[in-house]
Amino acid sequence: MLWTIAVILIVLWVLGFGVFHLAGGLIHILLVIAVIVVLVRLFTGRGV
Repeated sequence: MLWTIAVILIVLWVLGFGVFHLAGGLIHILLVIAVIVVLVRLFTGRGV
């Protein structure tokens, strides 16, 4: 579930470079959240 959310947030961040130019700040915040989710998942040792 967390991996799905992380992938969605990363895709939204990538789209932010072209499609959502005005919402760039929000997209970068979403990227940071996605990275934090992935790191927490790695450090807690949960499997896929």
